[in-house]
Amino acid sequence: MHETQTTARWQRAQACIGRGVDTIDTPSLVIDLDAMERNLARMAAFAHEHGVRLRPHAKMHKSAELAQLQMHHGAVGVCVQKTDEALALAHAGVRDIYISNEVIAPAKLLRLAQAVRDLPTKFSIAVDSALGVARLAQALQTAGVGAPRSVDVLVEIDVGQGRCGVAPGDPAVALVQAIATHPVLRFAGLQAYHGGAQHRRTAAERTQAMDAATRAVQATVDALQAAGFAVPLVTGAGTGTFSLEASSGVWGELQAGSYLFMDADYASNETTPLAPVFEHALFVKSQVMSLNAAHAVCDAGHKSHAIDSGMPSVWFPSGLSYASGGDEHGVLRADADQPLPALGEVVWLVPGHCDPTVNLHDFMVGVRGGLAAGLVERVIRVDTRGCLG
Repeated sequence: MHETQTTARWQRAQACIGRGVDTIDTPSLVIDLDAMERNLARMAAFAHEHGVRLRPHAKMHKSAELAQLQMHHGAVGVCVQKTDEALALAHAGVRDIYISNEVIAPAKLLRLAQAVRDLPTKFSIAVDSALGVARLAQALQTAGVGAPRSVDVLVEIDVGQGRCGVAPGDPAVALVQAIATHPVLRFAGLQAYHGGAQHRRTAAERTQAMDAATRAVQATVDALQAAGFAVPLVTGAGTGTFSLEASSGVWGELQAGSYLFMDADYASNETTPLAPVFEHALFVKSQVMSLNAAHAVCDAGHKSHAIDSGMPSVWFPSGLSYASGGDEHGVLRADADQPLPALGEVVWLVPGHCDPTVNLHDFMVGVRGGLAAGLVERVIRVDTRGCLG
């Protein structure tokens, strides 16, 4: 039943192509293609100007089409966090994928090893334990992957996130030494991502966090070189800090992802010096379904947008705030001297966090020419929706 309903929704969305924005059903996830492409161009230009590689995080948009668009505009490949995300994108034609996360389960590693053996995609992966290294090598051996088809492995160090990663310095050296014992693995550099710094609101707070991260990375590079290991690459960075990594002289690759859509939470950050300014490009189209003297209710509740980073903001009409109304409803209240929207009126919301919002939808509707009077140009599948393994 779910597959049939998904197909019907897809067909209804496809029927809107070439027609006005008003024909898009509600609630729907909508991309302003003009704004997205300006964001795409700004980030590509920034990476080129600063001499760093761009490997955007596809866990944000979860779309092979958008991953390939980013690579067409100069990205060397994409990142994902999950094995099944990597496999879904690889089967959809994405040819350079880095799993920037640890994978320990033998079954997941075997699926990855079989893909390394069978698909033309280049895979790489992060590790932070000797067990992870050993199990990856064993999976490749079981799948019959030989040394000429070696897999790039990056050692994750904890640069302040307090989540995954070995400590900087000697623990990272020990892990690289373990990698070196397996001919099917190739040490390709360091994974150094400070997720906790991304949403610190002031530029000064983010700069302070990344200064400490830079010292940790440089100390690890120095320790590895002293042990006889070259460090081909340091990769990391997010939309909140990428200009700091790019100007550090240490990072050679940026993994920012949310810049493409720019959610409400990232837009709350004070702009970092040197960083381009990105536009909101991802919206939930909703409409008013109930109205009284105190508030309006729209048909976009928590099933249409994630709330882990707060409620969505109201992009249009202006002068409205959004409050939780539950799974199916959003409560809209007007600022002083502002009218409430009329029954049936369209309301455009900017999600608080784009990544999990996209994961709630089977597809995104791409609009050209603006949200007010634009036309539907294409419908973009969310290829890795629910790929949690």
